[in-house]
Amino acid sequence: MVLQLKGKGRSVKINEVERLVGISKKNIRFYEKENLLHPQRNLENGYRDYSEKEVEILKRIRLLRRLSIPLEEIRKLLDGEMAMESVLKRHMIVLEEQSDNLLKVQAACAQILEAQEPFWQMDADAWLGKLDQMEKEGIRLMDVKRQDRVQKKRGSLLAAMVFSVLMIAVEALFLWAVWTDPEAAPPFFVLAVFIAVPAVFIAGTMIALVQRLKEIEGGEEDVAAQY
Repeated sequence: MVLQLKGKGRSVKINEVERLVGISKKNIRFYEKENLLHPQRNLENGYRDYSEKEVEILKRIRLLRRLSIPLEEIRKLLDGEMAMESVLKRHMIVLEEQSDNLLKVQAACAQILEAQEPFWQMDADAWLGKLDQMEKEGIRLMDVKRQDRVQKKRGSLLAAMVFSVLMIAVEALFLWAVWTDPEAAPPFFVLAVFIAVPAVFIAGTMIALVQRLKEIEGGEEDVAAQY
């Protein structure tokens, strides 16, 4: 059933969207950040206005996320690059593989249980060898979310490093120009500003990087993406 907002063409604020869809503001902001949602800005007050279309998109996103559909495939659905049938068929194959993995992991746990080895008497090398063999056969035993967090951290660190190096290069180029031609150097105040601005940008980047790493490590983004 398609939601009908009261009044033709009526838009609502984020508090009402939160109530209508059943997800938090943090979830909504996350999907906006991922460019899955594009609400209009109210020119009078600067707030976001959500139309019936945005509310319906959010409800569909929530449905698919509860089925564990990846965000990238939801994006392709919204862009018309994939059909719902294709997405669901692909996802069912993934779920079957995950189910098979879980059954095999369960079987490994049962084998360890049947061995009745106390913790300090377990033959860890032998069991690890069996798990290594399972992974070679395609069974995924690693913490996938942990691997995702590592990749996100690397991406954030790389972006911060590239930007910082760029700012340092700009500053170095300016100082080199002043050193090679002192007579053409700007007044001291202007010189100080040119030196300080890149430094401020670098400091801001480092602060943002620390906050981003804390967010990734704390799993806040994963929580926001669940619903």
